[in-house]
Amino acid sequence: MTRSPQRVFAARLAGTAVFDPQGDQVGRVRDVVAVLRPRGPHRVIGVVVEVPGRRRVFVPMTRVTSVVDGQVLTTGLVNMRRFEQRGTETLLLAELLDRTVELADGSGQATIEDLGLEQVRPRDWHLTKLFVRRGAAHRGLSGRLRRRGETMTVGVGDVVGLTVPEADQGATNLLAAFDELRATDLADVIHELTPKRRREVAAALDDERLADVLEELPEDDRVEILSALEGDRAAHVLEEMQPDDAADLLSELPAEQAERLLALMEPDDADPVRRLLAYDERTAGGLMTSDPVVLAPDASVAEALAIVRRVELSPPLATAVYVCRPPLETPTGRYLGTAHLQRLLREPPNTPLGQVIDNDVVPLDPEETLQGVTRQLAAYNLVSLPVVDEDGHLLGAVTADDVLDHLLPDDWREAEEEVFEVGRG
Repeated sequence: MTRSPQRVFAARLAGTAVFDPQGDQVGRVRDVVAVLRPRGPHRVIGVVVEVPGRRRVFVPMTRVTSVVDGQVLTTGLVNMRRFEQRGTETLLLAELLDRTVELADGSGQATIEDLGLEQVRPRDWHLTKLFVRRGAAHRGLSGRLRRRGETMTVGVGDVVGLTVPEADQGATNLLAAFDELRATDLADVIHELTPKRRREVAAALDDERLADVLEELPEDDRVEILSALEGDRAAHVLEEMQPDDAADLLSELPAEQAERLLALMEPDDADPVRRLLAYDERTAGGLMTSDPVVLAPDASVAEALAIVRRVELSPPLATAVYVCRPPLETPTGRYLGTAHLQRLLREPPNTPLGQVIDNDVVPLDPEETLQGVTRQLAAYNLVSLPVVDEDGHLLGAVTADDVLDHLLPDDWREAEEEVFEVGRG
């Protein structure tokens, strides 16, 4: 009995779990690597797999035993060296999704929405089919694709221009393939793209999602992306960022460009960013966020717990409520103390915050050095500390994650780890 060849679509592989023969998960598929030839078959040579530690490694198709039921099974031998794309290689998801091609029958253009892979012999796969939508990609001012025209599946030989990079490709289908990724993981995907594709992906993301991603990208990438955006769009994205992250990003730009973007931002969003930019980046004032959780002493424990449950609040900021006299926007009225999350969980819901505050934590001066901030976080075993001015007004809070960003090397996101193989023996 002849076994029918396996067929899968590349976009459906995105995020698929990869297992070794013992059933242990090795990682998840992030892309598919192929060698496209002007003549002859387009060979699929492997997959890019994200393994623990957010490292992307290459798994050749000779190590893939099957792709079935939403799983990729391997021989178990995976070289943990970081994947680096070669000049002859094409990343099918990153580079071909959303590309416009000409239909060979002369009936017009089509946009690639998925790519069909076929196993032609054991552990030998080819790109054989394209799922396309008739018509060129129509994009609005945001760069997002507007879906028009019928869809169909065609052979790779039925189109012209598959191997020719498109000037303005868009990224709607690429982003759809990675829709469930957290911002930090999507940032890793974007970092691996070419500068051209990074700009196209940024154009397709909405402002809030792009802001989240920019906060996770290396300095060079986020400066490149923000500088490529139109002024108003760049300002809107900065407004969506946390004030401290927006200040960090603006500090990396030329002063004239940063001031122009600040002028385009809404005053309520620009003012806290300007205050943060006034401090050296390696001081408490430069490290702090100006938007911690602040409540009055007569607010109840129940109110505080309701606020720290908000999904948009980062975990470090959710561990403490800063109790101050009105006004409650930074810079606030007089700082009274900190109500820690663990204490809030032990108190009756109607207890006023003024009765549960911790006065033992010494607030930071905005000019305190990075080393001083680090020592104080360690001394109190906390993940955030208040920052107050000389008159006792709360200016913001420094969190441990911001401190780590400045203590780690600039290239910590890309630092190589020990090379080894998993699943051996």
